[in-house]
Amino acid sequence: MSATAFPPSGPAPWSVSRDLPPYRGILAVDAKDFTGRPAVEHVTLTTTIPQLLHQALERAGLEQLWRDQRFANNTGDGFVFGFDPVALPRVIHPFLNELQELLTDYNIHATATGRLRLRVSLHVGPLPDSGAPGDGNGTPRNDTHRLLDSTPVKAILAASSESITQVAAIVSQRVFEDAVLSGYTRLHPDRFIEVPATVEGKNFQQRAWLFVPAPSGNLYDRRILGDGAGSEGPAQPERAPAPPAEPAPAPAVTNNYGFLSNAKTVRGGQHQHVHGSDSGQGGTA
Repeated sequence: MSATAFPPSGPAPWSVSRDLPPYRGILAVDAKDFTGRPAVEHVTLTTTIPQLLHQALERAGLEQLWRDQRFANNTGDGFVFGFDPVALPRVIHPFLNELQELLTDYNIHATATGRLRLRVSLHVGPLPDSGAPGDGNGTPRNDTHRLLDSTPVKAILAASSESITQVAAIVSQRVFEDAVLSGYTRLHPDRFIEVPATVEGKNFQQRAWLFVPAPSGNLYDRRILGDGAGSEGPAQPERAPAPPAEPAPAPAVTNNYGFLSNAKTVRGGQHQHVHGSDSGQGGTA
């Protein structure tokens, strides 16, 4: 029997079963306020960002990851590339902390307009990677960029001290489950804050997790993420309610994100505290 002839674009979705593309981790970074900088600085920053990524990966013992990067793309105000997902736990830690420290050193010597602060997103999924044009294109790649542009990670970097917090990272639910909840990375799950990742003007909403290697300033006030607290000064820890006479049903979870020590998230049906201190070292706070 002769093989079915398909158009150059291949068979239509749901028309034939086929192998999945290989799974790839996707790392994307974006500079804060890039478009607001003088145009003369754009070329310099475009080359500086990948250099800093390379150095941070080298510091984290991930030099091979940089050499083996897949479908890399310099976006002008950032950089994105694919990599073997077995390295995801080490990209979360120690890479994010090394990037924070490297940017701290870089910004000490930079001019006021030359300071560089980065948002980082991490995702994983099946993407074409055969060495052909179009490699790396697919829903996981699109979602990585949506996460990078999402409101929570932008808000958390904007609200922090530019002298302290140089990196704000957001990881997808899949990355969080595979690399963090599983215990494969050095960072405890309580170091992450659950957020609904949305992008203004885009039909996009996903559950995601924020991690800030060096939190500062207003990051300890959960109102910056739209928690709905009043405007009369910093949010205060809630008083513990009196114990009910009978066991009460589990409360509904609404805005379960923020850096306050009394903020809670729910995983596995149990409440867990989210700690506000992140020294970059592993273990519980």
